[in-house]
Amino acid sequence: MIRSIDHIVLTVRDIAQSVAFYERVLGLEAVTFAGGRRALQVGAQKINLQTLGQETRNFAGIGSGDVCLLTDETPEAVRAHLEAQGVEIVEGPVAKTGARGPITSVYFNDPDGNLIEISSYDADR
Repeated sequence: MIRSIDHIVLTVRDIAQSVAFYERVLGLEAVTFAGGRRALQVGAQKINLQTLGQETRNFAGIGSGDVCLLTDETPEAVRAHLEAQGVEIVEGPVAKTGARGPITSVYFNDPDGNLIEISSYDADR
């Protein structure tokens, strides 16, 4: 019945601040859709951004997101890049398990406290 994930949503305090952070730190492309809503393009998927209370059908909370993004970079290169951007590392590189098997991950929090995991599959490097 389900074949893939199209998008996820992160709840943030300030959408413009979040867009600027993800553009600067991860090089994600910001897109605008549906009458001015903002999102970040991640390959064939996107991360939609919303403020607290913008969507009344869910029980979202600021900083409650936990997202794993894949990279072709080495975990050491990811860590070095994040540190160069002034991002505090929460954990990693550390061995974890992804959807397709073993991955190596580096964790940090975005400005709203959402936990972001940047991971790579050893076979993909």
